[in-house]
Amino acid sequence: MSTPTRLRLFCLPYSGASAMVYARWRRALPEWLQVCPLELPGRGMRMDEPLQRDIKALAAQLADEISCDLNGPYALFGHSLGGLLAFELAHALNARGVPAPLALFASGTAGPARRDVSEYAIEKTDEQLIARLRELQGTTEEALANPELMQLMLPILRADFLLCGSFTYGERAPLGMPIHVFGGKQDSVRADQLLDWQLDAASGFSLDMFDGHHFFLVQHESAVLRCVRRYADEHLARWRNGAARPLAVG
Repeated sequence: MSTPTRLRLFCLPYSGASAMVYARWRRALPEWLQVCPLELPGRGMRMDEPLQRDIKALAAQLADEISCDLNGPYALFGHSLGGLLAFELAHALNARGVPAPLALFASGTAGPARRDVSEYAIEKTDEQLIARLRELQGTTEEALANPELMQLMLPILRADFLLCGSFTYGERAPLGMPIHVFGGKQDSVRADQLLDWQLDAASGFSLDMFDGHHFFLVQHESAVLRCVRRYADEHLARWRNGAARPLAVG
């Protein structure tokens, strides 16, 4: 009896987070959809490595790390900064001539074509970072008031903001894979900014909106995962039928 085909979902964390934010997904999703969180330098199991502040350099590093093991169907998922990093990773993988992702999932993040990252290009103070965390409503007041926790978290968040601020769009062809975009109905990232992802989607686009603010993927995890599973199932079925399309990026 043959082993069922699995689709690996490489997940990229949002600013200040580690790969652990996707740990629950492994238990919530079926075995055929294999959650593979990517740990970024400077956190979690890679705490001893220096934090990265250049998004293209980080995407190239991650592409080198995973490109030797892309012998089956896979997709990329990222929330907030992770969505922008997933976009850069897709381009970096294409530059290496490896098999393309079946899809890119970009959650809670504006499309790259008209994105303004200028506010992130300047290093933030601790006070500015804490104010931003409070605005995003993803960190409890107890955590914000914990000096030891903030001492660990703020350097990572500061580097991640600079990582986002290093992004430049450049002249690149649209990605030759479907792009599925998720947004929060009460998030500060507007629907028109989410729709900008269409400019980089050459072979399919969707936008799904969920109740909640920026961290809707935590607040409404079940609804988000149902959507991820549905799209992944469709792409895996097409891949099995030989309809998977190559990544057509110049």
